[in-house]
Order: sequence, then C-alpha cells, then structure tokens
Amino acid sequence: MKTFKLHLIRHGLTSGNLQGLYIGSGTDIPLCDEGRAQLAELKERFEYPQVDTVFSSPLMRAVETANILFPNAAHQFSVHDLREAGFGVFENHPVKELVKNEDFKKWITPGSGFVPEGAEPTEQFHARCSETLLKLFEYMIRMDVTEAACVTHGGVIMSMLSQRALPSRHPEQWMADPGCGYTVQTDVQLWMRDRLVEAIDIVPFGYADTLRGQAEAEENEAFE
Repeated sequence: MKTFKLHLIRHGLTSGNLQGLYIGSGTDIPLCDEGRAQLAELKERFEYPQVDTVFSSPLMRAVETANILFPNAAHQFSVHDLREAGFGVFENHPVKELVKNEDFKKWITPGSGFVPEGAEPTEQFHARCSETLLKLFEYMIRMDVTEAACVTHGGVIMSMLSQRALPSRHPEQWMADPGCGYTVQTDVQLWMRDRLVEAIDIVPFGYADTLRGQAEAEENEAFE
C-alpha cells in the first residue's frame, strides 16, 4: 500500500529563544545569526530530505528556516494554521518571570480552562493543530505527493503528534530541537479509518545517533 511521508521540522533559533522569552504567534521575528549558523551546521553535518513540496507557518522564523533548508523546493505553501499559539498578554515576556505569575500558572495547567487576555484558547489551539496535520495529508493524498516537509513551531509539533501519532506519547515527549523534528507517515486506510500517522524517524537523518551518543556519554559520566 502506498504511504505518504511528512517531515515535521521546528524553525531555527531566534533572539527570543536565546533570551528566554515566551514567543508565540503574536511576535513575528526572523532567525538570529546564531540560528542561521546552526541551520548551516546541521545541513553540513547531517542529511535533510530532498522534497519538492514544503509547507510552512507564515511567521518569518519558519519561512526563513524553510528557505534555508529547502531552497530548491518547487512548491512552497504558507499555511496560516501552522502558526504557533497566541499567548496574549504573556507574549514576549521572560519565562523566568512568568513562572511566578499566578495567572500564568493557571494558563499552563492542563484542563484549567483559563485563557489570558488576547490569547488563543488551549483547546482551540489543539483542535487547530490536529485538523491541520490531517489536512496536510489530505492534500498530499489527493495530489499524490508522497513526500513533503513542514516547517512550523515546537508547540505545534508537540500538539500534532501527541494527538495523532503512533506511538502514543505525552506532548513533552515530542519536543524538537531548533531545525530538527520528526518524520511521520500514513496511508489512505490509516488516515481515513483512524485519522492517525506513524512516527518513523528523526530529522535531520543521523541526528538521532548524536543524541544517543550524548545520552550515553552523560550516563557514563554519572557513574564515574
């Protein structure tokens, strides 16, 4: 049976990341110089998939990442629903300060239902991410695009995969480093019957071996 493969990749580093700021869809900033250099290093050390179709969040940091990683893609689509969640009044504030805020604590508590002023409700965000993943695969199936890339945000990837991916994992277990992510695939039957995808690899290819090597080195140090 024919399978359809999508590479979900988190955008590169921004100045907001380096400063520890809480950056969502309400802040549209480009990559920083460190972020561009890191993407160049990842491309040199590891292998990214060769694809003709690339979907990306409309925010600058994702569009720029897509252009760096996939400069030769013939078909590039900006998808509004691939944007990060909106954080409202918490947008662009240092996380180390926000964690002391009682309203912020309610905001990040699962099931609290609290929505800060100007923010996107959490349930609405998760519904958007889930449906968008399915719509991307619907497009690929209808247009017979067997492999594509999607450059978006860490929160979007965690939401998508915690809801729709096998194996089943908590959102935090789907965290991705900047410029990295996961390869997922589905077939028509799995997509139509179960509305699920399978996570099969880490992008860029070979990066997972580095992560394993780092983990083993840290474990060895702990026992020395």
